Amino acid sequence: MSLIKTPQEIEALKQGGAILSRALRAAMDACVVGASTKQIDRAAHGSLKREGAEPSFLGYRIAPSDPAFPATVCISINDEVVHGLAVPERFIKDGDVVSLDIGAWYLGLCTDMAATVIAGSAAPQAAALVSDTRASLEKALETVQAGKRLGDIGAAIEDYLKPRHYGIVRDLVGHGVGHAVHEDPQIPNYRESHAPKVALQSGMVLAIEPMVTLGDWRVAQKDDGWTIVTRDHSLAAHWEVTIAVTDLGYELITPWPDKL
Repeated sequence: MSLIKTPQEIEALKQGGAILSRALRAAMDACVVGASTKQIDRAAHGSLKREGAEPSFLGYRIAPSDPAFPATVCISINDEVVHGLAVPERFIKDGDVVSLDIGAWYLGLCTDMAATVIAGSAAPQAAALVSDTRASLEKALETVQAGKRLGDIGAAIEDYLKPRHYGIVRDLVGHGVGHAVHEDPQIPNYRESHAPKVALQSGMVLAIEPMVTLGDWRVAQKDDGWTIVTRDHSLAAHWEVTIAVTDLGYELITPWPDKL
């Protein structure tokens, strides 16, 4: 597993990233009031399969003894931060804040991305949370360039969100991606004084993913063994893209799904 991807691998990742983005868009379009989370998952799964990609989350285990993830998409609702389950009996309600996280294998390489949508009518605070979480990711991308520091990414996210009084989840971070679902380096979404001082290098492929709450940053895991929720039950939002570091900035491996 190499930290630096070859130009040929990056081109293949871009092909897979475009397929993944279309699958995420299918999930976003299916996320309407009254839909079941299983229906949303089927929409994304079908999109991937039609284009020859395989879901990377379906059957995934963090450790061999852990339960296998049962779906293509992590569908996390309201106070669920990540890893929410897609099951037939969960239905989307008006005003739900829904984070959709998806990954895929294509040509032997893996990409990862996420978006948050609001079903039906949006409360002002919820809409601001979703918008500001995405904006923090955009600010982080502005810092990416070979020779800069990995810590600049988290600093940019924190500098944007902290004055707006959001909680920045600290127990979950971004990561390298490409040869595996999760690779080094870890990418905190905040200033981490104890993190190794890693220089960004051209050819690094990174999944940057701020996870943000309307309340406290602390999280807990539900009894299902997967779903991570805010401890204070405040709303959460999540945006993620995969990018490749270049000498002059970055290449977007996974296009923004709402710009397709």
